[in-house]
Amino acid sequence: MKMPPAEKILEAYSAIADKRIIMHENSAEVSSSDGTKTYTVEWDGNTYASSDPATYWQGYPGYPVLAVLMKQGKLPLDEEAVASMAHIPWKKLNDAHKRDYAAAAEEALGNVENKEEIMRLAQEGNALLAEMDLVLKRKLKKK
Repeated sequence: MKMPPAEKILEAYSAIADKRIIMHENSAEVSSSDGTKTYTVEWDGNTYASSDPATYWQGYPGYPVLAVLMKQGKLPLDEEAVASMAHIPWKKLNDAHKRDYAAAAEEALGNVENKEEIMRLAQEGNALLAEMDLVLKRKLKKK
């Protein structure tokens, strides 16, 4: 599986902090930071599919998938880090930095006191993600 930039973990923290995730039995709806889009994440066992651009086009777990994995307890969720990442306009930042996710995260973390710890947690989360037996697909086959 292709790995996401560690900064995508921060975007997942924001989605959780802003309560932009609606969990269902085998799917979830995740709203974008600006509220203009809603992505659908579906799963069956360890196989996940999502309509977000990173998962669908780039082939790595985008922030909606990462947020769902955190909500499911499959990836660690640090409440303090999550609280620090509330109300961040990721869409605007990512567009302004032309998809340079490290630069967008640097701006997002600008005045956050524990930014080094938050980035360490993001990198740790990515390392755990790399060890997971996760399968990504564009769509799940309906049973």
